[in-house]
Amino acid sequence: MKIGDLVTRNSYNNDLIFTIIDIDEDVYYLKGINVRLYADSYLDDLKLYTEGDIEEEEKFKERIKSKEEVRDKDYFYIPGKILHIDGDKDYLDRCLEFYDSLNIPALGFNLKEKEIKENIFNLLDKYNPNILVITGHDAYYKKKGSFNDMNAYKNSIDYVEGVKEARKYENSHQKLVIIAGACQSNYEELIKAGANFATSPKRVNIHALDPAIVAAKMSLSDINNDIDLKGIIEHTKYGSNGFGGILTKGTMYMGYPR
Repeated sequence: MKIGDLVTRNSYNNDLIFTIIDIDEDVYYLKGINVRLYADSYLDDLKLYTEGDIEEEEKFKERIKSKEEVRDKDYFYIPGKILHIDGDKDYLDRCLEFYDSLNIPALGFNLKEKEIKENIFNLLDKYNPNILVITGHDAYYKKKGSFNDMNAYKNSIDYVEGVKEARKYENSHQKLVIIAGACQSNYEELIKAGANFATSPKRVNIHALDPAIVAAKMSLSDINNDIDLKGIIEHTKYGSNGFGGILTKGTMYMGYPR
């Protein structure tokens, strides 16, 4: 096997698909294709993935579009603008393509998790979005502490600090909708910090597009109406195990005549 090959892990019942991103002697370093996850493995635990198309964007687009209300053609619609900060360039590009497919205005920046706090205020001030996404990679290490111990997480503290900085820019949860976290993030602390939506209530992994799905639904929801909170969460890969949030109004304006 070589760098770039698609593989699964036998010890995990071949449940997730990875790409090999590096090889160091006998250790193979892996990155999830659809799940925001890094891992490592030995060769004898890996199996080449050859079962066809792994892309899931079309399925997720349909999950968004199938539940959208029929729009009155006499009106025009202005979706909420998204600023997407992502610690992973590959996942960022997929999310931006996803927004574009739905005609949602979005800007994206690839920042390492520890760079978020120092850059977020200036980005918000420059681009003034309706919706902010802060995501990338994270992990909960059970051996390091309990769910409540911030030291037991890889990057949760960086997301929490990023949310706090964003709330210094805009304190209103309605004027700036914040979606924060990645795989296994400290959900409770992110909500306390000021996020409208956050991962991960049950400390499970999330799909690469999950933050974008929530952001897209918020962008396309009427600014005058409360969102269908449970409905939005159910659009994500693992539902309320992976995402949670607070009741918020949408960010889309409508006008007349078209």
